[in-house]
Amino acid sequence: MRAAILNAISDTTLQVRDDVETIATGPGRVKVRIHATGLCHSDLSVMNGTLTRPTPIILGHEGAGEVLETGGGVTRVKPGDRVLICWRPSCGDCRACRRGQGNLCAADASGSEATFRIGRKEVYPFINSGTFTEETVLSEESVFPVPDDVSYEVAALIGCAVTTGVGAALNTARIRPGESVAVIGLGGVGIAAVQGARVAGAAHVVGVDPVGRRRGWAEHFGATEAVPPEELAAASARWTGSEGFDHVLEAVGKPATVRAAFDAARRGGSITVIGAGSAKEQIPVSLYELLTEKTLLGSYYGGGDVDHTFNQVITLWRAGRLDLDSMITHRVALEDINDAIVQMHSGEALRTIITPN
Repeated sequence: MRAAILNAISDTTLQVRDDVETIATGPGRVKVRIHATGLCHSDLSVMNGTLTRPTPIILGHEGAGEVLETGGGVTRVKPGDRVLICWRPSCGDCRACRRGQGNLCAADASGSEATFRIGRKEVYPFINSGTFTEETVLSEESVFPVPDDVSYEVAALIGCAVTTGVGAALNTARIRPGESVAVIGLGGVGIAAVQGARVAGAAHVVGVDPVGRRRGWAEHFGATEAVPPEELAAASARWTGSEGFDHVLEAVGKPATVRAAFDAARRGGSITVIGAGSAKEQIPVSLYELLTEKTLLGSYYGGGDVDHTFNQVITLWRAGRLDLDSMITHRVALEDINDAIVQMHSGEALRTIITPN
């Protein structure tokens, strides 16, 4: 089958090959034919070394497709089922899972086991997924059945960007009606966070991004206004009387933007960091500043039980509260690996969504 391979960290292109094989569909395993896959910024972070992973590796984790085969003992799905990929599967039995935090499951291996091969050479999947391919083999817990009215493209978005952003607003920040919110970083996750804040009943949602096109998206998806970073203080003056926002959600993963988020929050407000940053970078916040009672929160894959958030997002989409179809329409090509992705997905059976995460 065809797949796009990252052979080494710092490579700027992916190698598209047609001689890639999956491992056998053994007990507890499911083989899925990928019908739609998104490009998340985390995939780029592996390429540039921000996130460290073994190579060669098949990137992609925001995907959806059809179950082809199931191994022994699989009861969650059957051949022919439509599924989205859950890149952070939960065991259901560890302490984190039992307290409703399956996104923090202690049993997750994050793609440390090779599930593809080229000849005798092992190839790894990125975070249990590897969706830049025609077929992938995953654990039973890594697939989530989706109803027939949810398109593969929408399902793929729910598999990462939407769940991460909406979940951060609803589950981690726990925005309440009437509160003020700023979202820094308006890629796919940031746009989902804007929509999540709106769903939660925020009175004002200010988007922040240096790219004008993305600011336009934010306003389309419900932001009160969207401004470049240098105008954030002026926006705070307009909407909060310069007190600061009740909640600031950071969807970039850089120390400078986390610092900006901390400064933009009011005393006693919350800062939710969604962006996946480097393990080598530190957040520039002093102990003295914590006396302002600002709360610094991390949010991982929606900040709660992933299956619950998947269902919550689908329900909100059906009710017209989340506009996921327009997120596909507003896709953007990321030039550094777009050519390889388009080439790999040129077959009729595989469609591509390039999401601006």
